[in-house]
Amino acid sequence: MSLVSAGLLAFSLMAADPSDATVSQYEAHEYKWAENDPPRQIQYRLLKPQKIEPGKRYPIVLFLHGAGERGDDNKKQLLYLPEQMAEPEWRQKYPCFLMAPQCPKDKWWAGSRRGQPPEQSAEPASEAELALMALRELKDKLPIDENRIYLTGLSMGGYGSWQLAAHHPDVFAAVVPICGGGQPAWAVQFKDLPIWAVHGDDDKVVPPSKSREMIDAIKAAGGNPKYTELPGIGHNSWTPAYQDPHGVLEWMFQQHK
Repeated sequence: MSLVSAGLLAFSLMAADPSDATVSQYEAHEYKWAENDPPRQIQYRLLKPQKIEPGKRYPIVLFLHGAGERGDDNKKQLLYLPEQMAEPEWRQKYPCFLMAPQCPKDKWWAGSRRGQPPEQSAEPASEAELALMALRELKDKLPIDENRIYLTGLSMGGYGSWQLAAHHPDVFAAVVPICGGGQPAWAVQFKDLPIWAVHGDDDKVVPPSKSREMIDAIKAAGGNPKYTELPGIGHNSWTPAYQDPHGVLEWMFQQHK
């Protein structure tokens, strides 16, 4: 394990497990993809709107957690944004579905620490691809607004968000990668996709240059991404980002395809 990977894991493990009250708001699910050998599967939790009105469709948020929340308990991934969105205030403010898959402990959302080029393949290249397959299955069962599918992730999940969006820029109405990074060569994939990246300027685990270079590359490709660099904030830039003093979530939920 690299020093960066170890830092990601150690930092994330300092947080406590989600409370039982939070977990009880989420339904547990498992998605199996059996077209390859051996079959692959991914566990996830799903939060539904408090009230689903007949004939109405709701946005869905796909949340990719950090390295410290990997495992097989189908619970640790509810830290941070999922915990927050389960609170009554946030459920009322943003009625939506929230899907929180859990990456296995020896895997990465992006397939590797840094991610791979956005090459299309019939076989999923990463755990994030499996999560997207599970989301697509949900679209056939639930009143999900296909024009309001949002993607966000932190740290390892920030890397996963950049890569998954590069593979599938037509799927998402908006992407919010937090303290992650990607490959600047992917920039053309994001030219027409609403992006708001967030990073702490004092991040010692994933340097803010990783977000800056993605934003600069997208602008050079003709895109208009948003970027917030938080002064004096280290790796935990997701807490101020999701608490929304800058309007990140408000902006995200306003985006439509």
